[in-house]
Amino acid sequence: MSEQILHLTGMTCDHCAASVKQALLSVAGVSRADVSYAAGTVQVEAASDVPASALLDAVRAKGFGAEVARSASPKTEAKLSVAIIGTGSGAFAAAIRAVEEGAEVTVIEAGIVGGTCVNVGCVPSKILIRAAHVAHLQAKHPFPGLAKHAPVLDRKALVAQQQARVEELRHAKYESILESNPGIKLLRGFARFEDARTLVVRQVDGSEQRRTPDHILIATGRSPQIPDVPGLAGTPFWTSTEALIAEETPTHLIVYGGSVVALELAQAYLRLGSRVTLVARGTLLSKEDPAIGDGLKAALEEEGMRVLTNAAVKSVRFDGKAFELETSIGALSGDRLLIATGRKPNTAGLDLARAGVTMDASGAIVVDDHLRTSVPHIYAVGDCTTAPQFVYVAAAAGTRAAINMTGGDAVLDLSVVPAVVFTDPQVATVGLTEAQANTLGMETDSRTLTLDNVPRALANFDTRGFIKLVADKNTGHLLGAQVLAGEGGEIIQTAALAIRNRMTVADLAGQLFPYLTMVEGLKLCAQTFTKDVKQLSCCAG
Repeated sequence: MSEQILHLTGMTCDHCAASVKQALLSVAGVSRADVSYAAGTVQVEAASDVPASALLDAVRAKGFGAEVARSASPKTEAKLSVAIIGTGSGAFAAAIRAVEEGAEVTVIEAGIVGGTCVNVGCVPSKILIRAAHVAHLQAKHPFPGLAKHAPVLDRKALVAQQQARVEELRHAKYESILESNPGIKLLRGFARFEDARTLVVRQVDGSEQRRTPDHILIATGRSPQIPDVPGLAGTPFWTSTEALIAEETPTHLIVYGGSVVALELAQAYLRLGSRVTLVARGTLLSKEDPAIGDGLKAALEEEGMRVLTNAAVKSVRFDGKAFELETSIGALSGDRLLIATGRKPNTAGLDLARAGVTMDASGAIVVDDHLRTSVPHIYAVGDCTTAPQFVYVAAAAGTRAAINMTGGDAVLDLSVVPAVVFTDPQVATVGLTEAQANTLGMETDSRTLTLDNVPRALANFDTRGFIKLVADKNTGHLLGAQVLAGEGGEIIQTAALAIRNRMTVADLAGQLFPYLTMVEGLKLCAQTFTKDVKQLSCCAG
């Protein structure tokens, strides 16, 4: 007797697996056929004189694809092999879990290990934002008994500290795992699909390796999307990558963009001493409740930023010293230009068409709630997919994809996804806005509490912003929360847990919240559904 392992394609359900099993058992000499729909494989035990072609023909006659993966001794079961393209948070979460489930993992990386978040995203940007916040407090804090002074800025020293922490975290959370986990191997090079089963990895020296793993996970992330503006190409504009490590502070920074990256970096440079003009093609944070964008715009303008909304850049010219921009509302000139108009999925070089993997119009990989692509044995996670572009979503997806690739059944539930924009005041959201809920046919009730009703905000002498809660009008269940507030990111998870646990606004209003905290604003806002909080005493229950 001998054992063959076949790779299968085209199965869409357990019934397909049963059909394949029946077809194989009908082949003379076959004594066993164990089909795994989740893994896309079948282990066949047959007499040694049964040719592999007979097995393949039986499967293909049922309309499924099949090819021989490997032969295996009946006494030795080979480990499941997984190849992961990318080394960001989603990739590493998947690699670690897949090894725990008994798989052998190869991660493929052409650049720096660690992906966007630790290298050029979350970590360095939050360090920059924090430093800028300290500089702002030195110059513009609200306490008259403390002397104010303009910060003395050494941008080079700030960048050195920032990048040292980046390197520290990259080693601790990524490189050291490669060093200590023998189940994860690193293969350097650019990967592309030759077909649905075969990856070709081009290495630095030009040589190529071919891999045919049991499962493939795509976790290639995103990179800055550069708009097609006449004259822009060839100029020394910044993307977020350059802005984070620049050792000089521009005299006048022009920022093109109106979403997360543009807003965070624009305010950081404003607080580090640059004059900043922000040009947004629409409103600020246009996908959020309009009050969020309006409130943030007012706060930024109060700090001294020039904010131009519903404006388009028509052309760019760089004369060696300054950028000259022609916009739909006039000309602009500045010594630096930051382009932050969105990010595109890194899928163009993968040859996904050869594998049959479906993408949307933007090039993002379409996945289901099990992180499967249109090809059963190929999975995808993180920013290269149609899922929300948050590092914590990528990591959660990676773990669940690994479970599914190794025979499990794990769903990524995206019904409650909190989000934070690290401006000051911060923007924090979860669940549905009024408009989104109404579009879904829900009848809503909402309340907005300005921060001059929150004792902690009064004690901080910073009452910019508001807390808004959206509830189902018929049941009172909390549907969404939109927060514009200092420390908004520390508030929003409480709202997320309330939505997850199907709490009503009355439930939320009746909870005990510590005093003085900003999160108490959620309780106060919930109370406004039935009371006038201005008529309540401090800590009123």
